[in-house]
Amino acid sequence: MNKKIIVLNGSPRGKGNTASLIDEFTRGAEEGGNTVVRFDLQEIDIHPCLGCFGGGKNSESPCVQKDDMEQIYPIYKDADIVVLASPMYYWSISGQLKCAFDRLFAVAECDSNYANPKKNCMMLMAAEGNSERNFESVVHYYKALLSHLRWKDCGMVLAGGNMEIGDIQNNDKQLEEARKLGASIK
Repeated sequence: MNKKIIVLNGSPRGKGNTASLIDEFTRGAEEGGNTVVRFDLQEIDIHPCLGCFGGGKNSESPCVQKDDMEQIYPIYKDADIVVLASPMYYWSISGQLKCAFDRLFAVAECDSNYANPKKNCMMLMAAEGNSERNFESVVHYYKALLSHLRWKDCGMVLAGGNMEIGDIQNNDKQLEEARKLGASIK
């Protein structure tokens, strides 16, 4: 069965290393007959969460703020798989990705128990550091987030050694790993 995939790209670089990982992941996923919708968060207008607990009154437009999250909500709700894509910034995901993900809470507010929609999740990350220890805090955050949401982790590509724009183009192994992760979706 073909899957619907939403990619939340938290990179500010439209043609950077994270974008290359997403491109290869998408190629693999689409070759398998899946549908991928990508949001480059840097290019759309998303305001930070207000923490107001005022959302959830309208399932079609769940947040009290009316900005470009309105584009994301219907795709997110319909998606089988959420892909979190980001460069590593100070041993975490980028602010762009965190901001958008925080705003997804408005969808949970549509449920009287604040239950998040059940999703499968994947993570793509490019980083300068290239050791397992370098990624420890990000992996911990990702796994804790998925545990809280009761989402299933379906894989990660942690691509270290990529500081400058385009560095990943010299690493066929990392790009192939991203393509294979996309192709693994059945």
